[in-house]
Amino acid sequence: MGNGLGEAKLFGMGVPAEQLPSGLRTVDEALHRTRFRFTPFLGPAFIACVAYIDPGNFATNIAGGSRFGYTLVWVIVVSNVMAMLIQTLSAKLGIATRRNLPEVCREQFSRRTTIALWLQAEAIAMATDLAEFLGAALGFKLLFGINLLAATVLTAIAAFAILALQRFGFRPFEAVIASIVGVIGLCYLAELIFSEPDWGATVHHAVVPSFQGSDSVLLAVGILGATVMPHVIYLHSALTQDRIVPESPEDARTLMRYTRLDVLLAMSLAGLINLAMLVMAASTFFGSGLLHVDSLEGAHKTLEPILGPAAGTIFAVALLASGLSSSAVGTLSGQVVMQGFIQRQIPVVIRRGITMVPAFIVAAIGVDPSRTLVISQVVLSFGIPFALIPLVWFTSKRHIMGELVNRGVTTAAAWLVASVIVGLNIFLLIQTFGG
Repeated sequence: MGNGLGEAKLFGMGVPAEQLPSGLRTVDEALHRTRFRFTPFLGPAFIACVAYIDPGNFATNIAGGSRFGYTLVWVIVVSNVMAMLIQTLSAKLGIATRRNLPEVCREQFSRRTTIALWLQAEAIAMATDLAEFLGAALGFKLLFGINLLAATVLTAIAAFAILALQRFGFRPFEAVIASIVGVIGLCYLAELIFSEPDWGATVHHAVVPSFQGSDSVLLAVGILGATVMPHVIYLHSALTQDRIVPESPEDARTLMRYTRLDVLLAMSLAGLINLAMLVMAASTFFGSGLLHVDSLEGAHKTLEPILGPAAGTIFAVALLASGLSSSAVGTLSGQVVMQGFIQRQIPVVIRRGITMVPAFIVAAIGVDPSRTLVISQVVLSFGIPFALIPLVWFTSKRHIMGELVNRGVTTAAAWLVASVIVGLNIFLLIQTFGG
């Protein structure tokens, strides 16, 4: 490894027991802890997958389905496959190095570069958290019929409650986040039942790429370009770096097999939820001739007269669950970014309080929350190359990754995915600022 770290350090050998995380410590302990060998390894990817079903995804998928029907279903499928690869690399970096991505950046780059990376990562994390927090507040507003400012207060209380679970250990936090993801999935399963989609068209467009004019191309670029969330790349590597410690190269390979299963299950669930969002919008809005449902409030308002009050309530619950879970994950990402890049840390409660302030300002002055979501996605686009390119670079280097270095085909695929995502985001930025 770089910086003089040997293979023994790489795979956790020689590390005093008191320095290992509480709970599960080694691969062998994890394998023999439960009747189902794989369950102790599940969790990190379910936290990471929350970023792929945040309020921003709600807005994009609903716009795609309402304007172009089932045409862009294949974009969801391709996006999900790309996300699986990137999140697997992030998890692998944490396992191989026992460091998260910001820490590896700090070790490999100059101090000036590291500070610059930290500043942009903090800005991206705060912009993302603003959108997710507002999404949860909008969910409260739609669910209870209260004004946005009061809904923001309720969101703050709920956000602190979720983060407080960390004091009981990370497994309870993982369980709650996974349960919330399950709630979102159940909500959209119910929405699909209500909307009665055309499954033949769904399957056809899932495997046959097509467009409906230049506007559909631009929206497809938007969906693909927003595939990777910078803050969750940082976070996923932190979630795996010390969770279960491999004591040998064989252990590391075993751990990676189960980690890939974790990513496959979690990201498949996130992909199915995104697919359900678009299909529901296609069958409900596009099928009824409502081609311009482009805001979350508009979607909620339109669902009720078409599918009944229950559909609107289910939509609000799903949005609330999405905003609360993704906001909590965003706060943790901010902690990882600061600790990793500059070796500083502030209490998570203080960070949560600071990142709430912009949301309260937006709610108090009456800024359109859906418009704020769009702006946050533009800001997020700036940060993608600074997380994605170092990740692919580091995981392709044997002196950093040891036995878990990428295979040649994996590196080639990762660079292709990174190039596509970065290129699409640059295109989106040009389109946004060019008019």
